[in-house]
Amino acid sequence: MSEPIRVLVTGAAGQIAYSLLYSIGNGSVFGKDQPIILVLLDITPMMGVLDGVLMELQDCALPLLKDVIATDKEEVAFKDLDVAILVGSMPRREGMERKDLLKANVKIFKSQGAALDKYAKKSVKVIVVGNPANTNCLTASKSAPSIPKENFSCLTRLDHNRAKAQIALKLGVTANDVKNVIIWGNHSSTQYPDVNHAKVKLQGKEVGVYEALKDDNWLKGEFVTTVQQRGAAVIKARKLSSAMSAAKAICDHVRDIWFGTPEGEFVSMGVISDGNSYGVPDDLLYSFPVVIKNKTWKFVEGLPVNDFSREKMDLTAKELTEEKETAFEFLSSA
Repeated sequence: MSEPIRVLVTGAAGQIAYSLLYSIGNGSVFGKDQPIILVLLDITPMMGVLDGVLMELQDCALPLLKDVIATDKEEVAFKDLDVAILVGSMPRREGMERKDLLKANVKIFKSQGAALDKYAKKSVKVIVVGNPANTNCLTASKSAPSIPKENFSCLTRLDHNRAKAQIALKLGVTANDVKNVIIWGNHSSTQYPDVNHAKVKLQGKEVGVYEALKDDNWLKGEFVTTVQQRGAAVIKARKLSSAMSAAKAICDHVRDIWFGTPEGEFVSMGVISDGNSYGVPDDLLYSFPVVIKNKTWKFVEGLPVNDFSREKMDLTAKELTEEKETAFEFLSSA
């Protein structure tokens, strides 16, 4: 057995964590021979609920879980971490402007970034899920100057999986038969799901999605808006936000960081835009197609970008630039 790794989940009393923790504990994310010390962080009023989650994890009797620590203290939670999955954030409440939401979250992620900087391993991999995920991730990274900014990523894998699933449903294949969709930009309704480079396996051979579907109007219209607005559609139907699919996407994202992406496939994740070749401004946390090897991601380079894509990619970059400016005003005064 290898040495245990320390994995933190914040917002651990919430519903995404409730769907996520079992998968981490049973070896689905870090492998069946990797012992884990699981650290659960939430705010003080949630500690009663968190105790219940702790009891359930104990009752799962998972052989890989060496220890489970439940805390409301950052100095306990962030100590010696190998992986930090930052799920907890201030949710948007009715009547809240996006600006108010950014202000509340800048405070949280500035504090957590500083705690990472002070207590975690410098090699820690940080995955931000709490919304607005891209800008929260950038805030945390800026607040942890001693940790490489490449170690920070935010979740757009749920959008990536949604895009794959929509194509698969339309063609009557499984999601596994679809690869290399891309989510560009912000995890918001301006994100751009792009299937210009995506492939689908039909009757044993790989074809381009545009070629397979022969329905450009759907691909440029309803498909894009369905993926962009899927989160809102789930809330409308379920009266709760998507937790099961979000937890699955977190597992996919972290597993790919840990073990790398399959040969010939790329995935979408929000990463620092510095040095990209797609005309996205530097110093944004923007979702790109990446490949991962040895726990290090690289941009997928050289994909041609048509005018339709260019417009959509610029639009979501503009939103991220505005969010960043708003957040950084708060950051300097926080």
